Amino acid sequence: MAEILRRSLKEYHLDIPGTAYFDKEVDHLAEFYQKTPKRQYFVLVDETGEVLGGAGIGEFDPKNGVAELQKLYIDKPARGKHLSVKLLDQALKFAKTVGYKKVFLESHHVLKAALNLYKNYGFQQIAAPANEGVHSTMDRFFIIDLNPIKN
Repeated sequence: MAEILRRSLKEYHLDIPGTAYFDKEVDHLAEFYQKTPKRQYFVLVDETGEVLGGAGIGEFDPKNGVAELQKLYIDKPARGKHLSVKLLDQALKFAKTVGYKKVFLESHHVLKAALNLYKNYGFQQIAAPANEGVHSTMDRFFIIDLNPIKN
């Protein structure tokens, strides 16, 4: 997954500080997401076991029941097959199951397909939150209420 994430960010010239490209947990996603039952990382693989993409749920503002959709990336050859929607479905169902009320995400204006995905899925664009966990280069922020999401 680390290779897919970094290739994807590099493709959009986002292999710069202030993005997930330099997150220390990228090379150890399994360990990072296993540290608490309120985190989970979902990986999609094809019939040969090749990793196609992944997405995670982690804490953002746990005091207010807000999770963060993290590191949603699809490898370039697998794009255009609605795999992002499958990952979103799984991630949001998990978030609701473990008690989160909302899910936040951050993105960048050059990631047009991702921005369309989030808007079409029902995420609402919001102003930049005052949270230390936000990547400084990201400039688009969204949130979704999990009440309508079915388990």
